[in-house]
Amino acid sequence: MSETLRLARELIAKPSVTPDDAGCQEVLAKRLHDLGFQVEIMQIGDVTNLWAKRGSARPLLCLAGHTDVVPTGEESLWRHPPFTPTEENGWLYGRGAADMKSALAAMIVACEEYLAARTDPDGSLAFLITSDEEGIAVDGTRAVIERLNDRGEHIDMCIIGEPSSSETLGDVIRIGRRGSLSAELTVLGKQGHVAYADKARNPLHDLAPALKELTEVHWDEGNEAFPPSSFQATNIAAGTGAMNVIPGECQVRFNVRYCTEQTMEGLQGRIEEILDRHGLDYRIMWRDVGRPFLTGEGQLTTAVRDAVEDELGIVPQMSTGGGTSDGRFIAPSGAQVVEVGLLNATIHQVDERTPVEDLDRLKNVYRRALENILGR
Repeated sequence: MSETLRLARELIAKPSVTPDDAGCQEVLAKRLHDLGFQVEIMQIGDVTNLWAKRGSARPLLCLAGHTDVVPTGEESLWRHPPFTPTEENGWLYGRGAADMKSALAAMIVACEEYLAARTDPDGSLAFLITSDEEGIAVDGTRAVIERLNDRGEHIDMCIIGEPSSSETLGDVIRIGRRGSLSAELTVLGKQGHVAYADKARNPLHDLAPALKELTEVHWDEGNEAFPPSSFQATNIAAGTGAMNVIPGECQVRFNVRYCTEQTMEGLQGRIEEILDRHGLDYRIMWRDVGRPFLTGEGQLTTAVRDAVEDELGIVPQMSTGGGTSDGRFIAPSGAQVVEVGLLNATIHQVDERTPVEDLDRLKNVYRRALENILGR
């Protein structure tokens, strides 16, 4: 059994459902300490974060990821118990096998191998690991970056081990993500009897034309790096449950995924202008989920792309697709950020799994990237 597989199995066996780390970071901290890293555990609320750093020279290259996993769902539906790592027909099964404990194992072993061969890299190494990526993502990477900024520590380049691959290992490298803006809109009316509609005000009727306009807005064309921005309503709730009562208010939740042609403030202003123009009586709560970021051509993208080509023999697609990641918290500090990891076909699903052979192949990609950036 390879060291990468052994460590991945050890991590998968820990039931670290977000935000519980379940002891994963303790395992990783010991290995990093043995490599000469200064290890700091930041416990923020229910969230466990690890910041480990080795050296002080520039550039500072950070390897980042998360130990938390999403809930398993009904465990009886799993082919194997989700926290019992199981190998079958060349696959490693278990919650976190793909997202993203195996990638963490690959990062750690890659670092061990690299430092065994090169004890004095041309730069510094760091790990940023959280147990709050799958949850509300407030006390995890976001909070760690705030603390690092406050004390003048800045990451120059960051490789995140999220499962970026689509059809085969390494076929996609994420170089950015769209921004995400969510809101809960409450439209106020006046409750009343449906037979006496003149004595009530139906907030659903008030909302309908405004919501229709919002769904039809052409926000932008996108650009070379990003698809067009998109507005999507996700939930609507109203009423008492009775068929003969006009509701006094209704709630709508929506999300805007936006490219670098937009700003959060600009989107908020445009949406509120539409609501005001339709004469709605409303209140709105905004949530800045993450700003868009893009890592252009440079040392990091070249190093990681070359590592994939050299180790896997394929030319990866450089993409900004997918949802959000913790890169949205790291990039604003000025860091170059890319994401490269395992196949994402089964993430968050029953029977999450990854090809066993991909663990060491990914480890080799990470090790080659370290060599390309920090010297051989």
